[in-house]
Amino acid sequence: MRQATAKDLDTIHAVIQAAYAKYLSRMPKPPAPMLRDYTGPIEQGSVWVTGQPITGLISLTPAGDRLLVENIAVHPAAQGTGLGAELMRFAEQQAAQRKLRRLTLYTHEVMTENQAIYAHLGYHEVDRRTEDGYRRIYMQKILRGQPSSAGGSTSA
Repeated sequence: MRQATAKDLDTIHAVIQAAYAKYLSRMPKPPAPMLRDYTGPIEQGSVWVTGQPITGLISLTPAGDRLLVENIAVHPAAQGTGLGAELMRFAEQQAAQRKLRRLTLYTHEVMTENQAIYAHLGYHEVDRRTEDGYRRIYMQKILRGQPSSAGGSTSA
């Protein structure tokens, strides 16, 4: 796992496009990660990549007492290998190093496979709302050994 650099931008975009392509037929518009410009997050050091060539990535944003998993993407050729779980463990390690109490994320309600994966990893739903035309489900995981804070919603 390493922090992404500007040289990785095209590959990151390609991995995200491939990873999210299966949802295009389920949604009225492309998933938000497919439309996002990752130049800023890469410059800020909030995107990590793995694989040679890159097959997975995670974007993490600290916010108060939590670490937001802004995006996680695994190329379809690497899905089912445990890479997604490895990326999520990395997020937990990053939160613990920063002494943050919670991990939060959101997913689109039609991405039912992701909801099941996140629930299996210990996340639970805390909110549902529509933002930017996306029907999102907000989830969080309280890290073991760390106290929970009041309130459970996340911000996008």
